[in-house]
Order: sequence, then C-alpha cells, then structure tokens
Amino acid sequence: MLVTSVGIYLLVTIGIGWYAARRVHTATDYFAAGHSLPLYMNFATVFATWFGAETILAVSSTFLSEGLNGIVADPFGASAALVLVALFFARPFYRLGLVTIGDFYRKRYNQTVEVSTGIAITLSYLGWASANLVALGICFNVLSLGAIQLDAGIMLGAAVVVIYLLFGGMFAIAFTDLFQTTIIVVGLLYIAGTLGAEAGGFNAVVSTASSEGKFVMLPSLEARDILAVAAAFITMALGSVAQQDVFQRVTSAKDETTAARGTMLGGLFYLCFAFVPMFIAVSAFVIEPDMVRSMLAGDDNEFQLILPNLILNHAPMAGQVLFFGALLSAILSTASGALLAPTAIFSENIFKPLLGGQLTDRQLLVTGRIVLVLFTLGVMTFALNSGSSMYDMVQNAYKVTLVAAFTPLAFGLFWRRATPQGALLSTVFGLTSWLLAEMAAPDALVPPQLVGLAFAVFGMIAGSLAPIVAGGPGHAEVVSQAAVRGQ
Repeated sequence: MLVTSVGIYLLVTIGIGWYAARRVHTATDYFAAGHSLPLYMNFATVFATWFGAETILAVSSTFLSEGLNGIVADPFGASAALVLVALFFARPFYRLGLVTIGDFYRKRYNQTVEVSTGIAITLSYLGWASANLVALGICFNVLSLGAIQLDAGIMLGAAVVVIYLLFGGMFAIAFTDLFQTTIIVVGLLYIAGTLGAEAGGFNAVVSTASSEGKFVMLPSLEARDILAVAAAFITMALGSVAQQDVFQRVTSAKDETTAARGTMLGGLFYLCFAFVPMFIAVSAFVIEPDMVRSMLAGDDNEFQLILPNLILNHAPMAGQVLFFGALLSAILSTASGALLAPTAIFSENIFKPLLGGQLTDRQLLVTGRIVLVLFTLGVMTFALNSGSSMYDMVQNAYKVTLVAAFTPLAFGLFWRRATPQGALLSTVFGLTSWLLAEMAAPDALVPPQLVGLAFAVFGMIAGSLAPIVAGGPGHAEVVSQAAVRGQ
C-alpha cells in the first residue's frame, strides 16, 4: 500500500507538471512563470523550494548529533537570506524587469561580468541539486526495502523531475509546489503529533533535547568557535542571495509587492517549520535511543536514515504514507528549483552571449529545455560519485556564490561607483583566495569562505576606485532605475 500510494503521488505530480505546461508559450513563461504568480503561489514556491530533503533528513540528523551549533547555516542562515532578499533586493530586482539574475550583471556592468558570474552561479548548483537527487535515491531505496539500489534510485529520481519540469518550467514548479507545500505541512505535523505522543508529549521531547545539550548555539566564546559560527551563518545568509532560484521566485510574482511579501512570508515560515523535523528526530531518540546512537555513528547515508527508519518501524500506514509523501514533496520541489535555476542562467547568460545574443525567444526556449536535460545528467553523475553528506554538499554550493557573486550584486545595486573592473576583480580575488585558503589551511582560525569574501570586497572597492583599464565605467543609471517605484 505504501509503495502504491507513493507511485500514485508521483503520477499526480507529473500530471500537474504537464497540466502547467499548457501555460508555457515563451522563454519568460518557462523561466519566470510569465511574471504572474499571486501571493499564495509565490509564498508556496519560496517555502517549498527551501524546504527540501536537507531540512527533513540532514538538518534533523545534524541537530541530533551537534545541536543548534551544527545547524547555524540552515535553517537560520537560509531563512535570513530570504528575509534579506525581501527587505533589500526583491523590489529593485522586480523593477528592473529581468528574466535571470545574470541579466542584472549585464545591465549593471557588462557582458564579461555576466558570463563570469553566470559560470560561478551555474557551477554552485551542482552540490545542491546533487544533494536532492541523493535524497530521492535514499527515499526509493528505503521504500523498496533495498530492492532499488541507491544509484538506481538517484537515476529514477532524476527522470521523474525532468519529466514534469521539461515542458512546464517555472509554471510546473509553481503548481506542483502549491500541492507539495500542502503535503509537507499536513504530513509532518501529523507525524510530529503521532511520534511526539509516543515519546511522552511535547514537554518530554523538548526536555530531552535540552538535557542532551542540543540548544547550545555557541560552544564557547573562543575566537575559533565564534568565527566558525559566523562563517556558517554568513555562507547561507549572503551566499544564497546571489542565487537564481531565489531571484526566479521574485521575478515570477505578479508585482513587486507580492515578490517582497511572498519572499518574507516564505522565509519566516521556513524558519518556524524547520523545527518540526528536528522535533520528530528528538522523538526518535526518545523512542529508539540505541538505534539512533548506532545510526549517528554510521556513515553519511546511514546518518540520514534515522527518520525514515523510525517511521517504518513505529508509524501506522497512514503515517507512513503522509511522511514519505511529505519527504518526496520536499525533495521534488527543491530538486526542480535547483535544476531549472542553473538552466536559466546557462541558457540566458552564458550560451546566448557566446552566440552574440542572436537567439529568438523560441530558440531560447528550446535551448533551455536541452540544457535542462544535459545539466540533469551532469548533476546525476556528480551525485553518483559524491561521497559527501547532503548537508555538506549544500553548504559547499553557497560558498561559491558567496565569494564570487554576492559582492558584485550587492555593490552593483547599492553603490553607484561600482565598475565592471571592480566586479571582475571581486570575482577573481574572491574565488582565488577562497580556493587557496581551502587547499592551504582549511582549518585555519579564519574559515576560507570568510577569507574569500574579504578579498572579494577588497577587489570590488580597489578595482572600482582605481583608474579604469578595462571594462568601461559600467551603467550606474541601473541603480536609479531600480530605485524607481511603481514599475
């Protein structure tokens, strides 16, 4: 019954995606849902994309292992990123009438900056998208009681996402996210209530977490611990801002007010609801302490199977159906966003400029669909050969955009003196210093990504204030355009 229910769920999801495909007529429809989503759909796409397999499986398990100190990046940094976008970036982005975040780098600076940042942003999605394909593989492996091996599950998951995303694009994501958000909320609340009661109730679960030291955010006031927590938070809080999936949800809204409100509501609800899987995980510890300790001591894949195993052993069939429906909803919604976002960046801001910008709207739409398939194959290959945990893959993804793309974005939007020369030096200095620090001293007092961010800021300021050697003055008028209300 469980496998049949999950199979029906997957077919319904594919059906919704194909239904949404009827609305896709242009590249803007495909990449930005025609700038038409109302508040409730915009909110659902923000929340469902952020609330993925990492939140249910990896964040909950990491909380059991390390407490709040281990999950500073997600959900705290991740939700902070959405709040920052809602407060400072959503309205200016929407007013500029862009299709991708890469379009901003071209309009504000030049095509060279557009392509260089576009490459960095595209590559950053390898880790995040791979993490979700791994999660799909784990889910299918557990559901089939091992009949579907992890690698086969990863390939099956990639096929499912591509099938409903290929023709529906952002419209498919919007419609399926609305459905999937409902499943996530209902399913996880039901499981939390059922297993929480078995563990002795809400107070008993929270008391256990407290007695085990899980609510400690900062282990000590030593400089190393403070910098480590700051680096984890900043990586997600700032690195996530310069990501196409966040930008895509902003520009998919029907107006700038909806874009700001949907992003804010999605971020705040994500922060609150991320604690539900953690509550379930602590309930698992209370119910099966020996099993949980054994799995926490295992490898990354076993570490992330705590909740699925508990559900299969303790939840009634209805609970199992709701949990795995919620888990699949979370994975599919995030995976679809993590695949469409780099597809849009590569098609619009890397491939198109290489052809001199000579692509019709129809050609761009076809190109996007081809790139989607190719990028999915690349992500699948990365997932099949990666030995990292989902949590690590996601955190590493945002380090790239933190050091390579955030500084040109923020300075370009809020500092009129920023130039293409400064933006290029920022990207080069940020990436180079980060990579050197990772290779030479990954465990140094100052984490490598903070080194990269510092050099990125230095490169932007020094390059912009220095005499212009290359790239021209850029387009400072874009800052004024973004500040104009009412577009």
